[in-house]
Amino acid sequence: MSSVRRVMVRTYGCQMNVHDSEKITNLLQHHGYQPTDELEDADLLIINTCSIREKAENQLYSDVGRLRAWKQQRPGRLLAVAGCVAQQAGDAVLKRFGHVDFVFGTHNLRLVPSMAAAALQGERQTRIDETGSLDRFDLPERHPEFETLTPGRAFVTVMEGCDMFCSFCIVPTTRGREISRPASDIISEVEALAARGVREVTLLGQTVNAYGRHDLRRKEARKARGAVRDEAETVAFAELLGRIDAIPGIERIRYKSPHPIFFDEALIRAHGELRSLCPHVHLPLQSGSDTVLKRMRRRYGQAEFLALVEALRAARPDIAISTDLIVGFPGETDADFRDTLSVMRRAAFVDSYAFKYSPRPGTAAADFADIVPGEVAQARLEQLQNLQRELTLTAHRARVGETTQVLVEGASRRGGRQLSGRDPYQRVVNFEVSDAALAAPGSLQSVKLLEATPHSLIGLLAVEAPDHGPGRELRRSVKTVGGSADELIRIGGVPN
Repeated sequence: MSSVRRVMVRTYGCQMNVHDSEKITNLLQHHGYQPTDELEDADLLIINTCSIREKAENQLYSDVGRLRAWKQQRPGRLLAVAGCVAQQAGDAVLKRFGHVDFVFGTHNLRLVPSMAAAALQGERQTRIDETGSLDRFDLPERHPEFETLTPGRAFVTVMEGCDMFCSFCIVPTTRGREISRPASDIISEVEALAARGVREVTLLGQTVNAYGRHDLRRKEARKARGAVRDEAETVAFAELLGRIDAIPGIERIRYKSPHPIFFDEALIRAHGELRSLCPHVHLPLQSGSDTVLKRMRRRYGQAEFLALVEALRAARPDIAISTDLIVGFPGETDADFRDTLSVMRRAAFVDSYAFKYSPRPGTAAADFADIVPGEVAQARLEQLQNLQRELTLTAHRARVGETTQVLVEGASRRGGRQLSGRDPYQRVVNFEVSDAALAAPGSLQSVKLLEATPHSLIGLLAVEAPDHGPGRELRRSVKTVGGSADELIRIGGVPN
């Protein structure tokens, strides 16, 4: 039997969780573990959890229960629970599931190798300590054998935590208060990634554009008192973007998720000035109703949100804006919901991630009494999704005939000779290629856009695409997928 131990990390939740899973895998590689995608090969299985909605938490407990048999199949196997549910539930996970070996929270990734070693000696532990120390960001660079699922792309954490305390959100409890990494550490990490061939970085934070705000406020207060101190830790978020934009090899910068109230003039201008800052912003709205927004504690109203959208489009007219939306929030009326649909139309979101409200223990909204019936929330969600399909298709249709730059991810789920990737607008582009070797994963390719659906754009490598010119024929057809009709706009002569 091989002495090498293998680790599998199963991830639920947001991009921050995905990146935390990458950090854990990379850290364990530095301690002799090898990653695997096969559960039967794993000696250590870590479930990285999400608590943002009740469905994800219930799925976790169901998953852990089924893994009892897996654990018993081979002596020495370890099972760990990590992430937001771990941070919130702590020892309760160990008490509920006797086959779980250790539990660790969002501030304790660095402890995983030692906790795994202790578990092999029979010691069950929970570590959910919260810390304001920057030590929690002190993790090793990518292991030479670390492989990412997205060649050419990388996540970079710039800050963690949230001080906003929206009434529906558990993040301040599971991720803690805001803390920003030193700018020099972030720049060094991005430079190292660029040297390894990374072309696109996504800066991550719970309120990412709040990066450095507390440090900068304290700096101004010290200046007012005449205090002198070296201030090399953080900078304004727009300045951080500018420094990354200057790093050779970085072709694209994205960031997620910002809060609307932390967009200043410098950040808005950056979208029109920085070479590599992508023309896409994921801008969470949550609701279009001022009444609901106030109950959510979002600190902006419909007018302020739409003014921000207008300012971003003034700085970068072709910018694509996506959003997050919650339907069925306690007290939401039909009129409130109509306001949400109205803002969706006026903002012309290219995409949205919409969910029915899910009460989370420990949040203010969990105690709200005016619950929206489930069937009403479901009907509103379906109506919202139908509108979003129309908005997305309209946006996609307008781009047919363009040539765009696609960062190749790999084979398309559509099969055949198609590859897939994302363009600067964060749109999925599936494209035909005569030889996959012409477009290796991680490479940037020019793709002529020839078809549009509500889910993706479809094209050909520009070097292989026919020249249709301004007089090209446009044909529309309707495909039925899963019982629903998808309108397709197509330039004539494109393969199915």
